[in-house]
Amino acid sequence: MSEARVRRVAGRGADPLGPLAGTDGASEFCRSCALSSACAMVGYGKPELSPLHGLMQHLGPYRAGELVFRQGDPFEAVYAVRAGTVKTRLLDRDNREHVLGFFLPGEVIGLDGIYQGRFPCDAVALDDAQFCRFSFPAMSALATRQPAVQRHLFRLLSRSLGTVNLLAGDHGADVRMAAFLVDLGDRYAARGFPGTHYQLSMSRSDMASHLGLAAETVSRTLSRFRAQGLIRVEQRVLHLCEPQRLRELGRNLLAA
Repeated sequence: MSEARVRRVAGRGADPLGPLAGTDGASEFCRSCALSSACAMVGYGKPELSPLHGLMQHLGPYRAGELVFRQGDPFEAVYAVRAGTVKTRLLDRDNREHVLGFFLPGEVIGLDGIYQGRFPCDAVALDDAQFCRFSFPAMSALATRQPAVQRHLFRLLSRSLGTVNLLAGDHGADVRMAAFLVDLGDRYAARGFPGTHYQLSMSRSDMASHLGLAAETVSRTLSRFRAQGLIRVEQRVLHLCEPQRLRELGRNLLAA
């Protein structure tokens, strides 16, 4: 993401540079964010370390469909999702979209840009989304002085690599969908949100692209799960009515 883009978004409502603990909502985000322990090490909320607050910038809101960064943009920062949901995608030569993953509040996007120095995919807001942008050069410099921060970054990287193959292999639609829904619930729960009911911000076609299924198959599978009493959908909120049965169904794709 270019600095010009950062400035344009910042002018649209960002809260540039400052500790996150200023409001109850921001404080709640800090407790759920994947980078929260790194922030604590940096010293957010400690006036004596206020010069290090330049590591972070609040951005947003991005509206549904807006790009957070584009494939090929120089890698300059990582982004913690503060609110909303984001998908990452690739567009092939025929402009067909391939959805790589979905990112929830408290999760971090952009880590896969480290190796090549450019983002390898697009990141697109699925609804109103806000971010904390962390300058990666500044964070890297900090990590050389703070081994605990370095270890935290390594953990984030290893976690990112470890989820790449979550939906790999030759598995049926029921197994893939069950694993996907349970994994979303687990990720929400890990951030302090309800894990048995959450909003599905992604479309059926987005889920289908991510799971390697046809959109019609996704719709039929969700309808079958509803008929079996495994899930309930009210507007766009999905309830896991039988999470253990879903977990058992998707066990071959879920992390131990």
